[in-house]
Amino acid sequence: MHICFLINEYPKEGFPHGGIGSFVKTLAGALVKNGIKVSVIGINYTLNDENEVVEGVNVYRIKRSTIKVFSWYFNFKAINKKIKEIHGLSSIDIVESSELGLAFIRKIKKIKYVIRLHGGHHFFAESENRQINKWKGFQEKRSFSKSDAFIAVSHYVKNHTGKYLDYNNKPIAYISNPIDIEFFKPTGENEIRNRIVFAGTVCEKKGIRQLIQAFPIVKKEFPDATLEIYGRDWFFPDGSSYIQMLKEKELLKLGEIMNDVHFHGSVSYVSIPLVYACAEVCVFPSHMETQGLVAPEAMAMEKIVIFTKLGPGPEAIKDYETGLLCDPYNPNDIAEKIIWALSNKEKAKKIGKIARQVVLEKYGLRNIVFQNINFYKM
Repeated sequence: MHICFLINEYPKEGFPHGGIGSFVKTLAGALVKNGIKVSVIGINYTLNDENEVVEGVNVYRIKRSTIKVFSWYFNFKAINKKIKEIHGLSSIDIVESSELGLAFIRKIKKIKYVIRLHGGHHFFAESENRQINKWKGFQEKRSFSKSDAFIAVSHYVKNHTGKYLDYNNKPIAYISNPIDIEFFKPTGENEIRNRIVFAGTVCEKKGIRQLIQAFPIVKKEFPDATLEIYGRDWFFPDGSSYIQMLKEKELLKLGEIMNDVHFHGSVSYVSIPLVYACAEVCVFPSHMETQGLVAPEAMAMEKIVIFTKLGPGPEAIKDYETGLLCDPYNPNDIAEKIIWALSNKEKAKKIGKIARQVVLEKYGLRNIVFQNINFYKM
């Protein structure tokens, strides 16, 4: 069997990537170990073509088009050419993409096309209460019409995407994103007392602004607490930095407390376990997620995690049993949950240990890989 993933952000040293990149890297490596050939095709971060084999995965990074307005057309043209080229050398059985990825892909007979619901344009437009962009909306509908099957990473994303887009009575499975429990495991590294860690893209929908607003409330109870923020910056349409906006509009309100809020930028994939290991509590107050990788990753390391109570949050965490759930729009509630975790250290430790067991059962890589393989073979 030969699986081909279409993704632009497959992890590359020195360049930022998001949760989908981490997911594909984890799944692709596990598929290879189970005797399945895997190719990854995407547009490169730089203006050149690159081909490499990474842990058995054939990665093809295509030179990005610089032609204004029509760059999308030439990028898809190059991707189609590469799919045809690879298929000619070693027949591809499955091409998988996220929601918009198949919009301009030319289908080849004998290849099955799968969309994995990571959270597309319609899904996040609903959660962020904004209008559908006509161009992106058109692409997503076109992409869905081309898919032969779908995989949803949570019941929530399946149900809410289905409110706006038609699955056309095609097969659809619910398969969680996997967590590499050997990579994300207790390390023995000493956690730092009252260290609060956030990881993820630093943008509005991840709830980082409300977390910063919650921090002064936490400091009243724990004066030595620090807030450590790991993740790449997000930029507004005018090119301005979201982190800079936070520093100017939120951190300045904190006075001296602002010195205990640290932006570390993006970190390499291999460094993420150490980031979690040093935390006493991990906080991910996202306004919306499809499933979210950071919560179960930190849970796998026996950390107490504070996650969003919205969307699929309750699918991932049972409140006060395997973690804590918060209202991501309410800084007071976020602070209350952090204070509870820091005030009840023994209970928090027990919750962390239970959380890892839940991750082993629900998100364990071996189990998830076989669920995917069985679906691919349908």
